[in-house]
Amino acid sequence: MTTPLERLQNKITKEVLWLYILRLLKERPMYAYELKEKIKEAFNFEPATVSSYVVLYKLEKEGYVTSEWQETTGGKPARKYYKLTPKGEELLKEGINFLEETLKKLKGE
Repeated sequence: MTTPLERLQNKITKEVLWLYILRLLKERPMYAYELKEKIKEAFNFEPATVSSYVVLYKLEKEGYVTSEWQETTGGKPARKYYKLTPKGEELLKEGINFLEETLKKLKGE
């Protein structure tokens, strides 16, 4: 059985993975596996690889990110890089604002 804190941590990490992806794509375009690794490094949790691809697909379908295949060197296969759109940047701002307002209310500010 999970504790209330463990459930909260799950809800604000894996269930809003899109927020972390958009935040990282604000820095620069990245491919899906790279995003997964950067999430682990920057936010201290590791999303399932499939989850990252599903979220990226939905974000692209809804116009929050775009993608472009790029050739690599050394005989490696091409990689699909994702880039934040202006619509995605706006969604990121709205998501962060929502969380900040929620935290203020929880703190009683």
